[in-house]
Amino acid sequence: MDINGAVVLVTGASAGIGEATARAAARAGGRLVLLARREDRIQKLAEELGNAVGIGCDVTDADQIARAVAAAIGKFGRIDVLVNNAGQGLQAAIEEIEPDDFRDLLNLNVVAPLMMIQAVLPHMVHQGSGSIVNISSGITFAPLPCTAAYNSSKAALNMLSSVARGELASKNIAVSTMYPSITNTEFVDAIKAGKEAAEAVAVHSGLDIHEPEEVAAKILDLIRTGDERADTVPPAFGGTYLRQA
Repeated sequence: MDINGAVVLVTGASAGIGEATARAAARAGGRLVLLARREDRIQKLAEELGNAVGIGCDVTDADQIARAVAAAIGKFGRIDVLVNNAGQGLQAAIEEIEPDDFRDLLNLNVVAPLMMIQAVLPHMVHQGSGSIVNISSGITFAPLPCTAAYNSSKAALNMLSSVARGELASKNIAVSTMYPSITNTEFVDAIKAGKEAAEAVAVHSGLDIHEPEEVAAKILDLIRTGDERADTVPPAFGGTYLRQA
């Protein structure tokens, strides 16, 4: 898909990978719909980018999603791209996972992306085309200790993406999955539980820490090509990413 002129909706757009994706899409000529709970930050970003609208939205709330999508259609008349970026981590050993925390995590990391897809799908079907990129995690490449909650939520998202890709291909809607490695964002600061453990994983993993702009570039490539997946995980850890010298 040509991003120039396309309407690109990004969830979790107030910081990190979401913000970097919004900026990259704007540079490519996209018209932006920015969703996040921190409405002040996305409205400021929308004003900075131009040809963009910032909408306060909790993507776990179906009514808020419906209002946000309606506002996007009212502003631009269409939605060409959905980037399901909003998400949260949780780092804890099996015996320490709080069931309520896990339910909240599944709601945000799996159910919310499904609801976003369902909300934009009628518009993409009517248009005859679309691109959906779900942001997973390279953590799903390995059963690392203390990652059961977050890892399983993203593994569920992976399968949701794969099935959706098969179902929607005949409608000319490409569903892709992005697998970032450790990225320099606010992710650890906003983690549901286990911040210290998550920081330790980042320090001792042996992985390079990527800037969100590197991930955003991969996301834009997925939008353009409609490829099934991309990652920033090096081959030694199960990915395909080779850092340029």
